[in-house]
Amino acid sequence: MEARDERRLLKLQSQLAAVKLLIVDELGYVPLSQTGAELLFEIFSQRHERGSTIVTSNLPFEEWTSVFGNQRLTGALLDRLTHHVHILELNGESYRLKQSKARRRGATQPTDKAAPAADPETAQIISAS
Repeated sequence: MEARDERRLLKLQSQLAAVKLLIVDELGYVPLSQTGAELLFEIFSQRHERGSTIVTSNLPFEEWTSVFGNQRLTGALLDRLTHHVHILELNGESYRLKQSKARRRGATQPTDKAAPAADPETAQIISAS
């Protein structure tokens, strides 16, 4: 939308159409305006069968209408995106959440156990409590 407002939309569209791989991460994290949805649809349409596109989303396809705000537009977009594709559906714990839990567990465990006291001359353990 910014490129459109600055009258450089055609240049941006041709650049995006020309890249070998376009990655759209977290699609649906924030709903799009009607104009934004239409512009994104144009990009996907221009790339259809011309370049590789990876799209990640936490939403199932059934919920994409809430992102694009229009059932017809969403249907047409999914038709293009799902034609000649590999769909990877991942279910499981978030990698970031898993890492965060591991860090918290590490922080709550003692970092260094008290070493048993030893006699400095004989190196024999005095107490191991």
